[in-house]
Amino acid sequence: MNPSPLVFITGASSGIGQALALRYHRAGWRLALVARRVDEVRQWAAAQGIAAGQLAVYAADVREVEAIIAAGRACIAELGLPDVVIANAGISVGMDTADVADLAVMRRTLETNVLGMAATFQPFVAAMGQRGSGALVGIASVAGIRGLPGHGAYCASKAAVISYCESLRGECRHQGVKVVTIAPGYIDTPLTRRNRYAMPFLMPAEAFADRAFRHIAAGARFRVIPWQMGVVAALLRILPDALFDRLLAGRPRKRRQHE
Repeated sequence: MNPSPLVFITGASSGIGQALALRYHRAGWRLALVARRVDEVRQWAAAQGIAAGQLAVYAADVREVEAIIAAGRACIAELGLPDVVIANAGISVGMDTADVADLAVMRRTLETNVLGMAATFQPFVAAMGQRGSGALVGIASVAGIRGLPGHGAYCASKAAVISYCESLRGECRHQGVKVVTIAPGYIDTPLTRRNRYAMPFLMPAEAFADRAFRHIAAGARFRVIPWQMGVVAALLRILPDALFDRLLAGRPRKRRQHE
């Protein structure tokens, strides 16, 4: 008897990662979850009634390349090669380039959101290619479409995620491995609740997870969720720079690390 399919998810202790984990569990998948706060994940899983045999939790910070690669290798050794790998772990902090201390914010953001994603995928790429199947899912953001004032580190990191996943998709396509880029708009999570600006089309994390689950299963190349933000993203792509700059003038900035 074949075991149920397996999904590997980073950043699973809260927000989007946790909502995705629950959606996959409800669909009958086994879970391999990665988080820095392992005890919190186990407590959450117990509260959801997720049986121990359906769950493995690995402690790792995706900024620590050796640690996240080790978590992926441990998953393969203990549970088998996942069917889906979701690189979800990420941070979002405002920055001001005029403040030299915020250069460290940019470094940490890029290490987490971009390098951490590549390190998450690394243990699985060759093995999925040899098997001839699997999906690597990168969680990007609508913020990766255009640069927003005060969001330099986050926007740069998510633009890099979009391009990186596009590159990886071309590399893996001939091996039967799908690379899916999911770009959330505003999703109601602890990360967004601190924002001090309007968040149009704000979506519950559970609703986001349901739509992402369906797009991943369909092998979509790139999807913006919710679809309304997809329309906004399309408009942002073609908006002339002068109009874009005028539209964002005076917009409140993302909170910086000391705020």
